[in-house]
Amino acid sequence: MPEVRIEAEPRTEFGKGAARATRRAGRVPAVMYGHGAENRHFTLPGHDLMIALKTPNALFGIAGLPGKPLLALPKAVQRNPITGFIEHVDLIEVRRGEKVTVEIPVRVSGEVFSGGLLDQQLVQIAVEAEATHLPDGVDIDVEGMEIGTAVYAKDIALPSGATLVTDPDALVLHVLAERTAEEVEAELGETPAEAEVGEGAEAPAAEAEPEAE
Repeated sequence: MPEVRIEAEPRTEFGKGAARATRRAGRVPAVMYGHGAENRHFTLPGHDLMIALKTPNALFGIAGLPGKPLLALPKAVQRNPITGFIEHVDLIEVRRGEKVTVEIPVRVSGEVFSGGLLDQQLVQIAVEAEATHLPDGVDIDVEGMEIGTAVYAKDIALPSGATLVTDPDALVLHVLAERTAEEVEAELGETPAEAEVGEGAEAPAAEAEPEAE
């Protein structure tokens, strides 16, 4: 995965007021931690950060801070629930040659066999890979898959250098038979006609008790 260079500016003021001023200036508060170092606080350009985060597990080359440029991966992103703008980001420092565990997307293409219904259980799987060579996802072609076919995590071809962390026997996707209207009704335990009759039926008349002799 290519490295995204992004310019940071040290952050010296904290609190809600300072954070709001930072965002008004088009920058995002950030904190980076890892490798036993003290947490480093800085800001990142909002537009560049938004573009970079469109790539899963984007590798950041953080420049502009004291010392040599640092490598980091996004750990947590806080967005405004209404506007969707990025309000804060947590980063974790990584080093070249270091292996890390990340979640990567499962991309599905193709159409299953006629009469089948694709049921995807996992949209991501966890893999371990070198921090500077993280895969951007895995692909599964379901074209023509027949009913009853299943794909497990261990069946997925991983990119070179990646090792599966997700349970190998975890079900990723399978092909089910499409259910008919009759099968859906059977699951409910009654047909619509039966339900309609049941709603309109009158309660049986109570039996008259025999008169006492």
